Amino acid sequence: MDLNQYPGENYANPRTCFFHVLFKASSLAFYILSALFIDNFVIIFVVTVLLSALDFWVVKNVSGRILVGLRWWNEINDLGESVWKFESLDQESLSRLNKKDSWLFWWTLYLTAVAWFILGIFSLIRFQADYCLIIGVCLTLSVANIIGFTKCRKDAKKQIQQFASQTIASQVSSTLQSAFSVV
Repeated sequence: MDLNQYPGENYANPRTCFFHVLFKASSLAFYILSALFIDNFVIIFVVTVLLSALDFWVVKNVSGRILVGLRWWNEINDLGESVWKFESLDQESLSRLNKKDSWLFWWTLYLTAVAWFILGIFSLIRFQADYCLIIGVCLTLSVANIIGFTKCRKDAKKQIQQFASQTIASQVSSTLQSAFSVV
């Protein structure tokens, strides 16, 4: 998707977009640069995972709501089963969301996971199993957001389709009732 596809449209939420990218870039940049300048694995682990956890939280609780109108969480019910919960804006509000904001959200969500995966391959090639632990945690947080928001988007589309079907059925039913009430 080309960003110039939406002429004249700017980011509606530039601050949110900035922080959405900032936390992703900071965890990746710290991990890459720390390997060059810091020789302490514990510091690299703690700071990288902390930055990645901040990214996870910002995406899940702030930028997901503002940029794409979606929110997800997972609960454990009384039977000990995992239950996914989804929230989304209504159809009209979803259609008014800024396309550039949405584009930035989805592409950075996926590209971050790809970057962690590639860094994981490099760590395996260099036989750095301890660094694979850092990457495993960061990749898990990235993939959790991908899965959560993808399921949430599918659920939102399903709700919109159900609402449309119910509206059409209601219109047909009221039209038939009014037609037969005249007779």
